[in-house]
Amino acid sequence: MQRYFLHEDDFQGNTFRISGEDYHHITRVMRMESGDRLICVKQEGQAALCEITEIANDTVAGTVIEWKNENNELPVKVAIASGLPKGDKLEYIVQKGTELGAHEFIPFIAARSIVKWDPKKAIKKTERLEKIAKEAAEQSHRTIIPEVFHPKTLADLVSCGQEFDFKLIAFEEEAKRGETGALASVLREIKPGQSLLFVFGPEGGLDQSEIDKLIEAGFLACGLGPRILRTETAPLYALSAVSYQLELLR
Repeated sequence: MQRYFLHEDDFQGNTFRISGEDYHHITRVMRMESGDRLICVKQEGQAALCEITEIANDTVAGTVIEWKNENNELPVKVAIASGLPKGDKLEYIVQKGTELGAHEFIPFIAARSIVKWDPKKAIKKTERLEKIAKEAAEQSHRTIIPEVFHPKTLADLVSCGQEFDFKLIAFEEEAKRGETGALASVLREIKPGQSLLFVFGPEGGLDQSEIDKLIEAGFLACGLGPRILRTETAPLYALSAVSYQLELLR
């Protein structure tokens, strides 16, 4: 069943109204009619089974049939910090990372990032990523839309790390040395409701000075198995590991 995220003021008691791009999707793409049902989700995560009662020129209106008790989110909040990669790789990370349960995405300007976003492009690119996150959250039946931040500096990232219970760095040199215990140890220790910030470098990886600064700030470097993963693959491996440990084994 199709799912849409609505703002708080789109609801009035047990009625709702949908406009904008979602109105277009409902009427032109899905070709829904009065009597059709859909899932509407409030910003704080409450989902409701709803029925369309009226389709006007620019608004879909309907009523709530029942509020649902869904639990589709990872039991811990995982933030994915990605050194700005080339091309559309960040879009891929946001889309697939949303499907796998990431709570937020933090792009950052790494020493080896080839691409540079000027302020005007950063706003448009972030808006694009936010739209991708919303659509992926609807497709994967999430109850929240992950937040996508504007690109940060490494210093900003260090500062953000103070808000998290656990902080890991995916570092290929640790994988080459055969390090296998750090990620597993954190996933055994982390408890539901806690938070994890996971840092990934761009295509060229993080340089040693960046690793040193992060470790000084309390981050822990770890390997992700014996194979060296691409910048767009590593975050998905990490999120899958979190899901396996905290959802499938418990």
